[in-house]
Amino acid sequence: SLVKPTINIMSCKSFLTLITVLLCANAVFGVNIISRAQWGGRSATSKSTLATGLSYAVIHHTAGVYCSTQAACSLQMRNMQNYHMDSLGWADIGYNFLIGGDGQVYEGRGWNTLGAHATNWNSKSIGISFMGNYNTNVPTAAQIAAAKALLADAVSRGQIKSGYILYGHRQVGSTECPGDNLYAEIKKWANWRA
Repeated sequence: SLVKPTINIMSCKSFLTLITVLLCANAVFGVNIISRAQWGGRSATSKSTLATGLSYAVIHHTAGVYCSTQAACSLQMRNMQNYHMDSLGWADIGYNFLIGGDGQVYEGRGWNTLGAHATNWNSKSIGISFMGNYNTNVPTAAQIAAAKALLADAVSRGQIKSGYILYGHRQVGSTECPGDNLYAEIKKWANWRA
């Protein structure tokens, strides 16, 4: 005699619930990074490895043009990379990651690659820059959320320690960076130190 297969409806529902939870968790905790290929980045002329378990993160602003769409931010990324490589003679764009006015994270040098963003601090920190001039621009809620999610991702990856210290560029160099408005904002973040 033939045995009819039975489907356990509860196990199917449980499986679908699990898949839904996992997808939602990725959307909440995962950081969508616009890759170098997506913004049209050039290849670096050389790379040096950045250690993991770093104790510092440094926040910057580009002091340049503010952008509010992926197309405009991608153009700014290309312009900045050209300036850093062609005019300054650097191996690549200086920052590890950048935050656009569109609230998205853009890959600069990325994870585990030594940046060129803060003299004497490049080997012991990850550099995150907000696109625009934050003496005049004000960081949006979306930008702040993106930066905080990126920092949380850096901790989860082991790039920076969970007890990392957050500085504005002006705290480690003679500069107005990251601009008065952004500096006032990051002073409210849990890991910022005077």
